[in-house]
Amino acid sequence: MIELKNIHAYYGEAHILQGISFKVSDGEIVSLLGRNGAGKTTTLRTVMGLTPPSEGEILFNKENIANLPTHQISKKGIGWIPDNRRIFPNLTVRQNLEVGRRSIKDGDWNIEEIYEHFPKLKILKDKKGETLSGGEQQMLSIARTLMTNPELLLLDEPSEGLAPKIVQDVMDIIRELHKRGHSILLVEQNSAMALSISERCYVMEKGQIVYNATSIELNENEEMKKKLLGI
Repeated sequence: MIELKNIHAYYGEAHILQGISFKVSDGEIVSLLGRNGAGKTTTLRTVMGLTPPSEGEILFNKENIANLPTHQISKKGIGWIPDNRRIFPNLTVRQNLEVGRRSIKDGDWNIEEIYEHFPKLKILKDKKGETLSGGEQQMLSIARTLMTNPELLLLDEPSEGLAPKIVQDVMDIIRELHKRGHSILLVEQNSAMALSISERCYVMEKGQIVYNATSIELNENEEMKKKLLGI
C-alpha cells in the first residue's frame, strides 16, 4: 500500500527525519510509536506533503508521491486525521461531512452510511462543530475523512484527551474500518491501545526507526517496552 524509503525531512535547520524506512501493506494496521518529539507526527505530515522530504521516496500503490501537493496526495487515496481534529467550528456536523464528500459510487462512504456507523453524528447533525465534546469532534474528524473515500488512513493520536470509555469507542471504530479493508497507519502515544489493535509496529527515536516487530512481540517484551517507550 505505502512504503517510505530513506526519508529525510527538516524543519528549517533541524534534521527531524533521518533516513526512515517502513511500509504498510494492503489491509494492514501498523502503529508508529515513540516518545514525544521522536518524529511521528512529522512522518505523517511528510507523507501528506505538508513537510516535504528533502531526500527519499514515498511509494503509494507503487507511485512515488514524495513532494506532490497535499491535495493531489489526498485525491490519490490517502486520508489524514490530525491530532487537533481540525473540524470547521462554525459548520454543522452535516456540513462538515459534506465538505469531505469526494464521490458517490457503489461501495463509497456517503452521509447515510456514515450515520449508520456513527449514529451519534446523526443525532448531532444540526449542531455546530464548536459545540461538540472532544470525543464527538474526534468521531466527526474520522467520519469526515471517510467521506473522501481513502484507501489509506493516517491517524494521529486519535485517543488524545479522551476519556477511557471514548477511547474504547475510537478503538472499535478503527477495528471496524480494518474489517472494511482500510489500511491504517496509527500514530499513538497510548502504546497499550495501539499495540492491542495493530498487527505490526515501528518505534521511532530521534527521527529514526529503531525497532520493528509484530505488535504481539513488542507487547510481550516488557524490557523492550520500558527501554523504548518508558512503560
